[in-house]
Amino acid sequence: MESVELLDPSDFPTMRKHGLMCAMVSFPTGTLKDGKTRVGGIGKAFNRLEHHDTLVEVYGQRIKETANAGLKNLICFSGNRDGMDDETGLKNCAIGIKRILPIAEKHNVTISMELLNSRVDHKDYMCDRTPWGVALCQAIGSERFGLLYDIYHMQIMEGDVIRTIRDNHKYLYHYHTGGNPGRNEIDETQELNYAAIMRAILATGYKGHVGQEFIPKRKDKLASLEQGVRICDV
Repeated sequence: MESVELLDPSDFPTMRKHGLMCAMVSFPTGTLKDGKTRVGGIGKAFNRLEHHDTLVEVYGQRIKETANAGLKNLICFSGNRDGMDDETGLKNCAIGIKRILPIAEKHNVTISMELLNSRVDHKDYMCDRTPWGVALCQAIGSERFGLLYDIYHMQIMEGDVIRTIRDNHKYLYHYHTGGNPGRNEIDETQELNYAAIMRAILATGYKGHVGQEFIPKRKDKLASLEQGVRICDV
């Protein structure tokens, strides 16, 4: 294990102390001019034009912090639909992300939007299907923007995980694990064959990290983590 994910800059000194890296830096948040609405998290992000000025400011700073730490990847989110149609949301996300890409390109930092399920865990989240995320990547057209393919979430929304990875891997910049149902251990207690999925990811030429993002049910949580790493070490 080489990486602990979704760290903030305040965590970087501890990360370095233990000889680790962060394969995916956590998202920044900021407050709109109304003084109360926080944006940048899962529910309120790039799919609304009125969020963009604040997001450009906080992402500009976070991109620099990421680069200064010698790290390469930074997460982002679409935001919830809240009555917005998917086409409008895609256009708005593209507008906002294109505003931060010059900073990302200057500092060699890649932005990845996470695919999350909207059925169980994140009701109303917009970037909840691979085709929508791929269409956004195509609309943006930059190697500095891609998708974080969370296997647990996309099993809930779409299934057909291995075929999806094979067909869309050029847009899938990072991967997360999690057993389904329950988001627990990724062993025989759930429905996904993670060893086969990892072999499919390797076959695409992927050289990055895989984040273990499951919630252990067992008392010995480190044993569950070790098991998950061994399952994925193909």
